[in-house]
Amino acid sequence: MQKRRLRTLVILRKLLVCAACSIALVALLSINVHLFPSSKVPKFFDSYKLPAHEFGYQSWTTELVPPHLSKSPLPSHKLYGASEILEYGKLWKPPPNRDFVPCVEPSPNYTSPAESQGYLLVHANGGLNQMRAGICDMVAVARIINATLVIPELDKRSFWQDSSNFSDVFDEEKFISSLANDVKVIKKLPKDLATATRAVKHFRSWSGIDYYQEEIASMWTDYQVIRAAKSDSRLANNNLPLDIQKLRCRACYEALRFAPHIEAMGKLLVERMRSYGPYIALHLRYEKDMLAFSGCTHGLTPVEADELREIRENTEYWKVKEIDATEQRAKGYCPLTPKEVGMFLNALGFPSNTPVYIAAGEIYGGDSRMADLQSRYPFLMSKEKLASVEELEPFTNHASQMAALDYIVSVESDVFIPSYSGNMARAVEGHRRFLGHRKTFSLDRKALVRLFDKVESGLLKEGKNLSNRVIEIHKRRQGSPRKRKGPISGTKGMDRFRSEEAFYVNPLPDCLCRKESPDINSSLVIR
Repeated sequence: MQKRRLRTLVILRKLLVCAACSIALVALLSINVHLFPSSKVPKFFDSYKLPAHEFGYQSWTTELVPPHLSKSPLPSHKLYGASEILEYGKLWKPPPNRDFVPCVEPSPNYTSPAESQGYLLVHANGGLNQMRAGICDMVAVARIINATLVIPELDKRSFWQDSSNFSDVFDEEKFISSLANDVKVIKKLPKDLATATRAVKHFRSWSGIDYYQEEIASMWTDYQVIRAAKSDSRLANNNLPLDIQKLRCRACYEALRFAPHIEAMGKLLVERMRSYGPYIALHLRYEKDMLAFSGCTHGLTPVEADELREIRENTEYWKVKEIDATEQRAKGYCPLTPKEVGMFLNALGFPSNTPVYIAAGEIYGGDSRMADLQSRYPFLMSKEKLASVEELEPFTNHASQMAALDYIVSVESDVFIPSYSGNMARAVEGHRRFLGHRKTFSLDRKALVRLFDKVESGLLKEGKNLSNRVIEIHKRRQGSPRKRKGPISGTKGMDRFRSEEAFYVNPLPDCLCRKESPDINSSLVIR
C-alpha cells in the first residue's frame, strides 16, 4: 500500500514539473516577437513601424549566417528547468504598455495649410539624431508661421564632417508627400528668389507659439525668405497646441523616413541579428568625440586624457573647456565604460552567450578597451561584422548614414541599453515608446558608478549582492508608460527648459492615448 502511494506521488510530481515547464516555455515563446521580417502587431500599428520596402536584398531565411563571418554563433542557451526558463523570459519581457497606442491624427478643426507668407530655409545642425529632431521642429514652426518649408540643409561642418545631403539620408519624396496636408514642402527655393535678401535668424531656444506667431511671423512684412541658422531645441517641449504636438510626431515617425537604401540595409542587419534569437542593442557611446566633449577620462591613460582635452579646447563650438572628470563621473554625467557595461549586463542576469549588437562608431581605445566586455559577452556584433565590406561600402565615410543603420537595429531590438543619454539614446527611447513601449533601460549612472567603484576597491564583490542592487535600482527604469517629465523644481530661465524631458524622448501624453476598449478601431482617450 505504501509503495503504491509513493509511486502515485512520484507520478504526480513528474506531471507537475512537466506542466510547469510547458507553461514557462509558452511564456518565453510568447515574448519572442520578431518585428522583421514579419510582425504579430495588429494592422493598426503598421503606419508607425519602420517601413518595410521591397528591395532585392539577400534573403536570410535560407542562409542564416553572413558568408564572411568566420565564427559560428555560440551554442543555444542551456536552460534545464522551469525556473530557469521563467527567469530567462523575464529578461526579455517588455514592460506593460497599459493599452497605450499612437494617436497622431489632427483634430476636426485642423485645416489644410494656409496661404504661404514666405519661404523657410533651415540649416539642421549637429549629428543625425539632433538634426532629425530639429527638422521635425522646423516642420511645426513652418506651420505656425505659414511658411513654405524648403528641404533642410544638413550639417556638413560638425565634428563628423559628413557630406551627405538630405536625400542621401532621408526619403525626400516621402517627406514631401506625407506632410502635404500640414505644410507645403519644396526641394529648392524658386529661382527668382535665389538672390533675394534673406533674414538669417537664430530662433530662440525652447520658444512657445507666441514667439513664432508674433516676433518671427512679423518678419514677413520685410522679407520673403527667412533662414533658420540652427534647428536644435528651438521649440518648447510643452505648452503648445495639441495639433502642433501631434504634427511633430507625424513628422518624426511617419514623414521623416530614412532613404530606401538605408532602410533596406537596416532591415537586413535586423534580420541577421534576429537569426541568432532575441538580442540587445547596446548604444556604447564610448567614442572619442563624446569623451572629449564630456571631459570623461576615468580609466584612461594620461596621454589619452591629454588628447581628449586638446580636442575639446580646439573645437570652437564646444563652449565648456575646463571640466573636472572625477566630478563629472560622480554626478552620472559620463558614459559607462565598456567594462562597466559588462558588469551591468551581468548583474541584470543576461547569460554570457546573449547576442549583443554594438550601436556605435569607433570605440576609443579599440580592442583593448573592449577586452573585458568581450570576455563577458563574446557574441558582440556590429554592422561591420554583420555585413560585408562591399555591402557597407555605400555608407562608409558618411557618419549620418552609418548612424542611421545603428538607429534602425536599435529601434527594432528586443532590449535597448544606452550607456549614455545622448541624442541617439533619447531619440531611440522615444521611438520605442511610440511603437509600444519596448523594453528600454534608462541607466542610473550616478548610482551605478558608486557600486562599481566599491567593486573596484574591494568593498563589494560581483555576485548576488551587486545583482540585487542593480536590479532594484532599475526596476522602474525599463521604458514603461509615463507622462513626460516637466522641469526640475526650483530651476529658472533657460535652465528650467533645459531640465525638462525632451519632447522626442517621451511623446506621452500628446501622441499616445489609451484604448477605451479592446476594439482596435474604437475611439481613443487620454487617462
